[in-house]
Amino acid sequence: MTANANRFDEAAVGALAPGRLLSAEPMTAYLLPGLRHPARAWRIRYTSTDAHGESIEVTGTVLVPRAPWRGDGPRPLIGYAVGTQGLADKIAAASWQLRRGVEYESLFIRSALRRGWALAITDYPGLGNPGTHPYVMGRALGPSVLDSIRAARRLPAAGLDPEGPLGIYGYSEGGCAAGWALQLQPSYAPELELSGGVVGSPPADLEDMIAFLDGTPYAFLLFYGVLGLDAAYPELNALQYLKPTGRALAAVFRRTHAGAAAVVGIAGGATVIPTKVETYCTTMPFHVPEVQVRLRENKLGHIAPATPVLVAGGTWEQIIPHHQSEALAKDWQSLGVDVTWLSMPRRDHILGALSFAGPAMRFLADRFTESHTTLLQRGA
Repeated sequence: MTANANRFDEAAVGALAPGRLLSAEPMTAYLLPGLRHPARAWRIRYTSTDAHGESIEVTGTVLVPRAPWRGDGPRPLIGYAVGTQGLADKIAAASWQLRRGVEYESLFIRSALRRGWALAITDYPGLGNPGTHPYVMGRALGPSVLDSIRAARRLPAAGLDPEGPLGIYGYSEGGCAAGWALQLQPSYAPELELSGGVVGSPPADLEDMIAFLDGTPYAFLLFYGVLGLDAAYPELNALQYLKPTGRALAAVFRRTHAGAAAVVGIAGGATVIPTKVETYCTTMPFHVPEVQVRLRENKLGHIAPATPVLVAGGTWEQIIPHHQSEALAKDWQSLGVDVTWLSMPRRDHILGALSFAGPAMRFLADRFTESHTTLLQRGA
């Protein structure tokens, strides 16, 4: 397809295997408004699969440092999974924000670029492309991360080695997406041999998340969760359990960036908007048996990644409980995974993201070095 082939053709996409590059448009990516990232950039469209395994179209961004790669072996490529961006179709897409210098994870993205690594950053299903974003539904997010890597390798202008080292990075919702990408890779994308992955503060257990957030200033995220559930599993019709007031509030959150949703949710919760979700429900959707089955299907920790993993969580987490991250590390360890556990003392969700980045980048760098050494030994 040409670079201008931007129309969504469901029949054509359905006939293609996941990870096929549909189009690529050169773009300029900004760290801040007016301050460019040190990288060549493309907005891409590619094929992936949804929570049911059906073919879909996803958009994303490929970033390749302008400076020549001077490390050992080929340039590494990171499948970078961003944290909660929101649900608005356009402004919550990472590719849209990168073009305007308002992507809040740009500091971490720049850190990876300065190491010389290329990045494939998925927008996730429903952001920057048709549909609603299946928020924190890992089985819908993991494939989009893996397929962004496949698509990036198929972008000729990026010049990425098809045998180059690969890593996965994600924090918060990105940690959910990264964790599921790591779990699904052996079966879904066995040709993508990963050197390592890093997973920070992931919502690993969605049922536990509901109990943790309900009645707090962050309960608005549960409305995101209902909308994400409805997007991933429309057959459940999760919105039917909301009262008219609940549907109206969900419609507001459906059109928000995460920053705006936080203002509405936190400020409103302190004034006129109740923070107990049951206030807006005829029946709590998360208590419906069919819904609980899907929530449990999206629980991280029951499938073993095939690569070393760093898992981290902050002890002062107010959004994603520390015990979830610790439990995930133990679950994977029990399956024989090479897990490094990092507890971040006195770190809440935002400070945790800042504290996670350095150790996560170093962990991946060490894994890339180990992978290169192993290849040399095999060659000898």
